[in-house]
Amino acid sequence: MFSELPFHLLVFDLDGTLIDSRIDLCNSVNATLAHFGKPELPEAVISSYIGDGASLLVRRAFGDPEGDVHDEEYVTEALKFFLDYYRIHKLDYTYLYPGVLESLEAIRTTHPAVLMAVLTNKPVNPSRDICTHFGLSQFFFQNYGGNSFHTKKPDPHGLESLIAEASAIAGHAITPTETVMIGDTDIDVLTARNCGARSIGCTFGLKPHSLTDAPPDHLAHTPTDWLRILGISYPPQIV
Repeated sequence: MFSELPFHLLVFDLDGTLIDSRIDLCNSVNATLAHFGKPELPEAVISSYIGDGASLLVRRAFGDPEGDVHDEEYVTEALKFFLDYYRIHKLDYTYLYPGVLESLEAIRTTHPAVLMAVLTNKPVNPSRDICTHFGLSQFFFQNYGGNSFHTKKPDPHGLESLIAEASAIAGHAITPTETVMIGDTDIDVLTARNCGARSIGCTFGLKPHSLTDAPPDHLAHTPTDWLRILGISYPPQIV
């Protein structure tokens, strides 16, 4: 548990942490491949490509992760098709993991001064649209995506920016050690490490195997485990 240290800022990844978006992402990738005359890929293969943003997802699906095979104009066209398709189909099958809403509400109820935000490598507009659709936006003071900054996770810039914004809102300095990054991949854990923050790894997400490469401070097997780790009783007791 983190009860021995205070937490004033909780930063959540999106895909594989708050939502299961696997099917919609995979369908969008395969629609893109089909449009460009490429064979479709198994869901398990595409899922292994998720986590580093839309551009790398498309590059990996096209077998060009390093940018050596296709020219940039071709990749740009493929990425545009993917984003346009995903914009329409992003909520076909995507759903909240059970316990997410209840856990966020429990945190808000028991720790109203704690600030929460989203930091994802997904483009920011679909991230915000999805959070709005599922009623998550009410919990977050900010929602940043992979195109919100000049770098993506695991670069700490996005998390550092959130800490600075949260400090301004709180009216006092929030330190990295008072910040917890919650996500399902090694990228999220490394983002926390690179910033000096603490981390919770979600084993129910899209790439739990990656957590063995960068073990988090704690493991959550369900969203309600966040509460146990944070030292919050669930459900919150009503006095």
